[in-house]
Amino acid sequence: MKGFGMNPASLDWAFVDKLRKFTKMKIVLKGIEAPEDAKLAVEHGVDGVLVSNHGGRAMETGRATIEDLPEVVDAVNGRIPVFVDGGIRRGSDALKALALGATAVGIGRPYLWALTSFGQAGVERALEILTAELRLAMRQCGMPTLARINKSAVILHDSRS
Repeated sequence: MKGFGMNPASLDWAFVDKLRKFTKMKIVLKGIEAPEDAKLAVEHGVDGVLVSNHGGRAMETGRATIEDLPEVVDAVNGRIPVFVDGGIRRGSDALKALALGATAVGIGRPYLWALTSFGQAGVERALEILTAELRLAMRQCGMPTLARINKSAVILHDSRS
Protein backbone atom coordinates (compact mmCIF):
# COMPACT_ATOMS: atom_id res chain seq x y z
CA MET A 1 0.00 0.00 0.00
CA LYS A 2 1.55 3.27 -1.11
CA GLY A 3 2.20 5.84 1.62
CA PHE A 4 1.74 3.33 4.44
CA GLY A 5 5.15 3.70 6.07
CA MET A 6 6.29 3.41 9.64
CA ASN A 7 4.24 6.32 10.99
CA PRO A 8 1.43 7.01 8.52
CA ALA A 9 -0.72 10.05 9.24
CA SER A 10 -3.84 7.96 8.64
CA LEU A 11 -3.29 6.05 11.89
CA ASP A 12 -5.11 8.42 14.21
CA TRP A 13 -7.75 8.00 16.90
CA ALA A 14 -10.51 7.97 14.28
CA PHE A 15 -8.78 4.94 12.73
CA VAL A 16 -8.73 3.24 16.15
CA ASP A 17 -12.47 3.93 16.51
CA LYS A 18 -13.15 2.37 13.08
CA LEU A 19 -11.00 -0.63 13.95
CA ARG A 20 -12.84 -1.07 17.26
CA LYS A 21 -16.18 -1.16 15.38
CA PHE A 22 -14.83 -3.51 12.71
CA THR A 23 -13.44 -6.25 14.92
CA LYS A 24 -14.28 -8.17 18.06
CA MET A 25 -10.62 -9.06 18.54
CA LYS A 26 -8.55 -7.49 21.29
CA ILE A 27 -6.76 -4.31 20.25
CA VAL A 28 -3.40 -3.54 21.83
CA LEU A 29 -1.67 -0.37 20.67
CA LYS A 30 2.10 -0.51 20.39
CA GLY A 31 4.20 2.61 20.63
CA ILE A 32 2.48 4.34 23.51
CA GLU A 33 5.04 6.48 25.34
CA ALA A 34 3.03 9.37 26.78
CA PRO A 35 0.41 9.33 29.53
CA GLU A 36 -1.87 11.49 27.38
CA ASP A 37 -1.91 8.83 24.67
CA ALA A 38 -2.50 6.13 27.27
CA LYS A 39 -5.58 7.98 28.53
CA LEU A 40 -6.83 8.39 24.96
CA ALA A 41 -6.30 4.68 24.34
CA VAL A 42 -8.59 3.89 27.27
CA GLU A 43 -11.18 6.43 26.07
CA HIS A 44 -11.18 4.85 22.60
CA GLY A 45 -11.82 1.34 23.91
CA VAL A 46 -8.39 -0.16 23.39
CA ASP A 47 -7.85 -3.42 25.28
CA GLY A 48 -4.21 -2.80 26.18
CA VAL A 49 -1.17 -0.70 25.43
CA LEU A 50 2.43 -1.61 24.73
CA VAL A 51 4.93 0.96 25.96
CA SER A 52 7.46 0.80 23.14
CA ASN A 53 9.75 3.07 21.24
CA HIS A 54 10.12 0.47 18.48
CA GLY A 55 13.73 -0.20 19.35
CA GLY A 56 14.62 3.48 19.25
CA ARG A 57 13.99 3.63 15.50
CA ALA A 58 11.28 6.26 15.83
CA MET A 59 13.30 8.70 17.91
CA GLU A 60 16.64 7.41 19.17
CA THR A 61 17.17 10.36 21.50
CA GLY A 62 13.93 9.82 23.41
CA ARG A 63 13.43 8.35 26.83
CA ALA A 64 13.82 4.64 27.43
CA THR A 65 10.58 2.69 27.72
CA ILE A 66 11.33 1.90 31.38
CA GLU A 67 11.29 5.66 32.02
CA ASP A 68 7.93 6.10 30.28
CA LEU A 69 6.33 3.09 31.94
CA PRO A 70 5.32 4.55 35.35
CA GLU A 71 3.49 7.50 33.78
CA VAL A 72 1.60 5.26 31.36
CA VAL A 73 0.67 2.86 34.16
CA ASP A 74 -0.61 5.78 36.25
CA ALA A 75 -2.56 7.16 33.29
CA VAL A 76 -4.50 3.96 32.60
CA ASN A 77 -5.15 3.51 36.33
CA GLY A 78 -5.64 -0.25 36.13
CA ARG A 79 -8.34 -0.06 33.44
CA ILE A 80 -6.32 -1.93 30.81
CA PRO A 81 -3.12 -3.99 30.82
CA VAL A 82 0.16 -2.22 30.16
CA PHE A 83 2.90 -4.18 28.45
CA VAL A 84 6.44 -2.96 27.82
CA ASP A 85 9.29 -3.86 25.50
CA GLY A 86 12.69 -2.44 24.78
CA GLY A 87 15.81 -2.90 26.82
CA ILE A 88 14.77 -6.10 28.57
CA ARG A 89 18.05 -8.00 28.46
CA ARG A 90 18.09 -9.88 31.79
CA GLY A 91 15.75 -11.02 34.52
CA SER A 92 16.49 -7.98 36.66
CA ASP A 93 15.22 -5.78 33.81
CA ALA A 94 11.97 -7.74 33.79
CA LEU A 95 11.68 -7.36 37.56
CA LYS A 96 12.09 -3.58 37.30
CA ALA A 97 9.40 -3.34 34.63
CA LEU A 98 6.98 -5.52 36.61
CA ALA A 99 7.71 -3.49 39.76
CA LEU A 100 6.82 -0.32 37.88
CA GLY A 101 3.44 -1.76 36.95
CA ALA A 102 3.89 -3.62 33.67
CA THR A 103 1.49 -6.50 33.22
CA ALA A 104 4.11 -8.34 31.18
CA VAL A 105 7.37 -7.65 29.38
CA GLY A 106 8.44 -8.39 25.83
CA ILE A 107 11.89 -9.47 24.81
CA GLY A 108 13.26 -9.16 21.33
CA ARG A 109 16.99 -9.07 20.98
CA PRO A 110 17.84 -11.83 23.48
CA TYR A 111 15.39 -14.09 21.66
CA LEU A 112 16.75 -13.18 18.22
CA TRP A 113 20.39 -13.48 19.28
CA ALA A 114 19.71 -16.92 20.71
CA LEU A 115 17.73 -18.00 17.65
CA THR A 116 20.32 -16.88 15.13
CA SER A 117 23.20 -18.35 17.12
CA PHE A 118 21.78 -21.66 18.33
CA GLY A 119 18.30 -22.12 16.86
CA GLN A 120 15.41 -23.39 18.95
CA ALA A 121 17.73 -24.82 21.60
CA GLY A 122 19.29 -21.37 21.98
CA VAL A 123 15.91 -19.73 22.45
CA GLU A 124 14.91 -22.31 25.03
CA ARG A 125 18.18 -21.75 26.90
CA ALA A 126 17.83 -17.96 26.72
CA LEU A 127 14.34 -18.19 28.22
CA GLU A 128 15.65 -20.50 30.96
CA ILE A 129 18.39 -17.99 31.79
CA LEU A 130 15.98 -15.02 31.83
CA THR A 131 13.57 -16.94 34.06
CA ALA A 132 16.32 -17.98 36.47
CA GLU A 133 17.62 -14.41 36.63
CA LEU A 134 14.12 -13.09 37.31
CA ARG A 135 13.57 -15.61 40.11
CA LEU A 136 16.93 -14.75 41.66
CA ALA A 137 16.25 -11.01 41.48
CA MET A 138 12.81 -11.52 43.02
CA ARG A 139 14.27 -13.51 45.93
CA GLN A 140 16.97 -10.91 46.50
CA CYS A 141 14.23 -8.28 46.82
CA GLY A 142 12.16 -10.43 49.17
CA MET A 143 9.45 -10.91 46.55
CA PRO A 144 9.11 -14.68 46.07
CA THR A 145 6.05 -14.50 43.80
CA LEU A 146 5.00 -12.33 40.87
CA ALA A 147 2.04 -11.11 42.92
CA ARG A 148 4.42 -9.77 45.59
CA ILE A 149 6.44 -7.60 43.18
CA ASN A 150 5.99 -3.90 43.93
CA LYS A 151 7.69 -0.52 43.48
CA SER A 152 9.95 -1.03 46.48
CA ALA A 153 12.15 -3.16 44.18
CA VAL A 154 13.32 -0.05 42.30
CA ILE A 155 14.64 3.41 43.03
CA LEU A 156 12.94 6.03 40.90
CA HIS A 157 14.46 9.24 39.61
CA ASP A 158 13.03 11.96 37.41
CA SER A 159 14.56 11.48 33.95
CA ARG A 160 12.99 14.71 32.66
CA SER A 161 15.02 17.03 34.87
